[in-house]
Amino acid sequence: MPLALWALTLSAFAIGTTEFVIVGLIPTIAASLGVSVPSAGLLVSLYALGVAIGAPVLTALTGRVPRKQLLLGLMALFTIGNLVAWMAPGYFALMAARVLTGLAHGVFFSIGSTIATSLVSKEKAASAIALMFTGLTVALVTGVPLGTWIGQSFGWQSTFLAVSLLGVIAFIGSYVLVPSSIAMSPPASLMTQLAVLRKPRLLLVYAMTTLGYGGTFIAFTYLAPILQEVSGFSASSVSLVMLVYGVSVAFGNIWGGKLADKKGPIKALQIVFALLAVVLLLLTFTASNMWLALGTVLLWGAVAFGNVPGLQVYVVQRAERDAPQAVDVASGLNIAAFNVGIALGAWGGGLIVTHVGLMATPWIGAMIVLGALGLTTLAGWLDRRDGLVHVAGTSRVVAAH
Repeated sequence: MPLALWALTLSAFAIGTTEFVIVGLIPTIAASLGVSVPSAGLLVSLYALGVAIGAPVLTALTGRVPRKQLLLGLMALFTIGNLVAWMAPGYFALMAARVLTGLAHGVFFSIGSTIATSLVSKEKAASAIALMFTGLTVALVTGVPLGTWIGQSFGWQSTFLAVSLLGVIAFIGSYVLVPSSIAMSPPASLMTQLAVLRKPRLLLVYAMTTLGYGGTFIAFTYLAPILQEVSGFSASSVSLVMLVYGVSVAFGNIWGGKLADKKGPIKALQIVFALLAVVLLLLTFTASNMWLALGTVLLWGAVAFGNVPGLQVYVVQRAERDAPQAVDVASGLNIAAFNVGIALGAWGGGLIVTHVGLMATPWIGAMIVLGALGLTTLAGWLDRRDGLVHVAGTSRVVAAH
């Protein structure tokens, strides 16, 4: 793989770290800025909202900008956003910094796959994309727990300074290694994207994605307060728990992909969503015991992101039938749906913490995930009604004869 691809992977690592590290720092930030834990949780929502808006809107608006220039501009925006967070004098400045950084995130992953595939031969395209997205997985395994530890030890501002330094390194790497002559695909206009949103079956997939992720983030956003206030972990131990979670997520992604290949996306999603609802409900009863809580978090990581491969495969399958002229747009909008789910989940979790209590977040999250399971079952029934079957071991939907 070319060195330029490693520069993209480093960028993905930095972006993944800054997205999720906030979860482990919510109690620290709340105490430092003198705001409530739910208010600190909104920092997760606002970042995800920036991603959800940035991905479709800014990708369309920057469609004619040369890819290398756009990539460098995004990494500069990402770095500036983290520097603003580092120097933020108060809560509202930190909110603005999170939105700014989220905008860069959304466009980066929209164009990142295109750049990655342009760097290699066609037969290596999938491997190139997989390597770039490895940066996100590694961020969950190493960047998030390390960033949490830095924030716990030296103040939460230090975490954003460290991530901004990663942004500088990624910028330099991209400037030096990424070629200027990157092929550009025709830009997808906002009207093309809106046309995709008029397809009912694609809207159903986006609803599955939003509920599945929303249910998870109702509880995940407030994992650190649960660990400290209910399970009895010290603030310094939260980073170790996040490490356990990240390692479990890495295995869960692989498992989820293999399950989708073996059983087809609908069956795989039904299994993952059912397990996720059970684990979230289980946390309601195990959170008060340190070791049982740790075991539950390990199980949670294994299923929390295991739905990503199935959802992405399924949205592409549906788009090939319902919007064949805009498959990439449909896939990109599913990324936006993931982040809408994160934003709504973190926001809704804050309301639950305020009005019901911290330990209501796991079981209410489980109920939302069951909603995703219901929609997935409906999608499978509609496919069968339309004469479609999902063939295990392939990534295609074929007409049943």
